[in-house]
Parts: sequence; C-alpha cells; structure tokens
Amino acid sequence: MTEREKMLSGLPYDPGDPDLSDGRARAVGLTVAINAEPDRDRRSGLVNELVNAADGRAVVMPGFFCDYGANIHLGARAFVNANCVFLDCAEIRIGDNFQAGPGVQLLTPEHPLDAVARRGTETARPIVIGDDVWIGGGAIVLAGVTIGHRSVIGAGSVVTKDVPPDVVVVGNPARIVRRLTSA
Repeated sequence: MTEREKMLSGLPYDPGDPDLSDGRARAVGLTVAINAEPDRDRRSGLVNELVNAADGRAVVMPGFFCDYGANIHLGARAFVNANCVFLDCAEIRIGDNFQAGPGVQLLTPEHPLDAVARRGTETARPIVIGDDVWIGGGAIVLAGVTIGHRSVIGAGSVVTKDVPPDVVVVGNPARIVRRLTSA
C-alpha cells in the first residue's frame, strides 16, 4: 500500500513520502498562482485545476492554501472567502451553495500525542459538509467532522464533533445554540 493510499484510508502514513511531497508542491504552485491572479475568470480556471468543483464555478478568493487540492470536492456555487486553509490529507467533501467566511480552516490531519511517533507519521480523517452550509469567519473544523445540511457555524467557532442539519453552533468547542426552521 502506498503512503497516499494509507493517507486516504485513515492509516498512519509518512508525510515525507516523495509522492506526497510532489503533490504538495503541485498545490503550492497552483495556490501561489491563484492568490496572485487578479482576473476572476483566470483565477477560476486555476481553482478548477487545483480542486474538484462540481459546476466549474466555485469562487475561491486569494489567500487560499491547501495540502493537495485533489482531495477537495466543492459543490455547485461554492464560495470560499479570503485567507482560508483547507488541509486535505483526507477528503474534504462540500455540498452545494456552501459559503465560507474569511479565515476558515478545514483541518483533516491528526498527529500522534506521543512525541516519538509524531516525528514520522500522521493520520487524517475526512470532513463532510452538507448543502447550504455557512461557516463564519475564523471558524475551524477538525478532522472527522460532518456538518449537516443548512447548518450555520458561528464566526470563530471550533467544531470538534458532528453537527446535525438545521442548527446554529457557536463557541469553543462549538455547541448548538439554536435550531433552524426551513423557509
């Protein structure tokens, strides 16, 4: 099993593997180009080369960073505001009509607590985000979290566990403060 296969399967893997290093180098090149491109249409083309965008119309504002890009799946009409970080060592699957405020972080990697083990391996768990989700500025979503359709994550929240559909969560750790009703 390759290190990439281990990574995507949630098994401990070596992030220093040459294939993984090449994948990160590709992502750095594309994110640098995306972040420097002032023309919206050309930037959109670069975004579509980096990530898997359902309708080819995802908007990713400059200041975007990711590990690989290839493990990010953006639904139709996704909007990612400035200075977002999506670390996609595992898949990040995002539904349609997604909105991320500035500085949102989606973090799939996890590191061992044991210092010796941490020197050479890590693991990753996927993040899944439903349709019509809004994540407020500066929020952080940790590895293994699923966010249900139509939910809202308050600015600055740290989401450490699954969020059901149709709720507002806020805080660190994020907790439900309101249930939403369909319009």
